[in-house]
Amino acid sequence: MDRIITRRGALGGAIGMVASGNALAQGTPPLEPSVPLVLPRSEFVWEALVELAPTLAMGEGPLGERRMVPITGGVFAGPRIRGRVLPGGADRQLVRRDGVRRLEALYEMQAEDGAIITVLNKVVVAPVPGAEEYRFSTIEVTAPDGPHAWLNRLAFVGTLHGLRPRLAVLVRVYSLA
Repeated sequence: MDRIITRRGALGGAIGMVASGNALAQGTPPLEPSVPLVLPRSEFVWEALVELAPTLAMGEGPLGERRMVPITGGVFAGPRIRGRVLPGGADRQLVRRDGVRRLEALYEMQAEDGAIITVLNKVVVAPVPGAEEYRFSTIEVTAPDGPHAWLNRLAFVGTLHGLRPRLAVLVRVYSLA
């Protein structure tokens, strides 16, 4: 599938609409980009089995119920990296009144070579009537200089899957390219 959209194909008659002032109202980009538009694609980076402690209820706040789930360990593996999830991180959650859960998990992983990588995984879990829940995330990764520095130059997205009855989740991470 071609990921590059030509300026002519993407913009159609945008230049004419800009001149008439209707470009934004028509949902068309108002200016022609200086480079071809590239559609993102994803590439699998790793999956992590993250082990959890029981959820700690932290009470109701103005935005909804607050919770914290301690991260107790786990493992991760992908084509270019593998290792273990370190204990000590936590997933802080907000359960909004509309049923949407906002999760923010901050934890460290240790690669097989000893490098410590920090992960901040921001997840949206939303009910979908008659279908499986929406469970997608944006992920920030910070790696030390050296063999894993490539992680610092990418944008990441992910998925989250509960592994009930086990106290664990499966996190799949993809880079955008």
